[in-house]
Amino acid sequence: MVEHRMVDVNGVRLHIAEQGDGPLVVLLHGFPESWHSWHHQFGPLADAGFRVVAPDQRGYGRSDRPDDVDAYSILHLVGDVVGLIHALGEEKAYVVGHDWGAPVAWHTALLRPDMVLGVAGLSVPPPFRGTRPPLPAMDERFDGRFYWNYFNRPGVADAEFGKDPRTALRKFFYAFSGDAPDAAEKKQPLVDPAQGWLAAMQDPEVLPEWFTEDDLDTLTESFSQGFTGALNWYRNLDRNWELTAPWHGAVVTPPALYIYGELDAVPAFPGTPELIETLPDLMPSLWRKPLKLSGCGHWTQQERPDEVNTALIEFLGAPARRRSTDA
Repeated sequence: MVEHRMVDVNGVRLHIAEQGDGPLVVLLHGFPESWHSWHHQFGPLADAGFRVVAPDQRGYGRSDRPDDVDAYSILHLVGDVVGLIHALGEEKAYVVGHDWGAPVAWHTALLRPDMVLGVAGLSVPPPFRGTRPPLPAMDERFDGRFYWNYFNRPGVADAEFGKDPRTALRKFFYAFSGDAPDAAEKKQPLVDPAQGWLAAMQDPEVLPEWFTEDDLDTLTESFSQGFTGALNWYRNLDRNWELTAPWHGAVVTPPALYIYGELDAVPAFPGTPELIETLPDLMPSLWRKPLKLSGCGHWTQQERPDEVNTALIEFLGAPARRRSTDA
């Protein structure tokens, strides 16, 4: 059974869900999600011999929500993972992330490779720092309509999504899934500032089979205190670019796995398809070629749990098999 508790980490209290015994696997959710995004992974990974822990990351769910926007930088988020591993009595762990959780996982492996047995990212590929801050670059490319720039406006998206969280979340999950009618178009996520983002999203009459009303209930409850903490992650994009300057050109060295959906819009962001194509050459630590899930949208571990679980269990077990062979 999945158990829940609070843990003091890096100056904040984080809610965590955990199950199983064995090598530690930390599962990091993205936006707009919670620990529950990994509910399909707990049983299979625990049965495979792993200790599975998924936090509500800072700003989400039952975890603390610092008021200061600057408290959501990538260094704070990596610090939370490092602190969580230590708080759980471990020195090393496997780190797996989806959406925003993927950059946190990748940067944990980049900044603290001594603590990462292996790293897997879903949807968002490994970080290769650009030559320009991301917000001005996207503002210029999309005339201020890219969703990062919309989220960067204090209080605006917070109010739009907070007005009716359940409807906002229902629209989000449907719009960026492989079930959406226009999923194959993989449109860039652009926002008309005069209308907001939700107005352009279809509200499904029936949810996809993989996302139930109970899932929506749980997710809605986790945003009962609003979206500001979660949106503050986006408000640190340029600051993260500044803070990670010392690692410009560095690559992730622990064993790595990248999984993405064929119909996910994120891997179609400018420059990302070319990055994915060249990942095997850029990252010698990549365990296998990037795994593309046919017909899958953005919510990989929820839309295709069996395929994701199989890949993760095989990847997480690979170091143990190598150690056994070396012995």
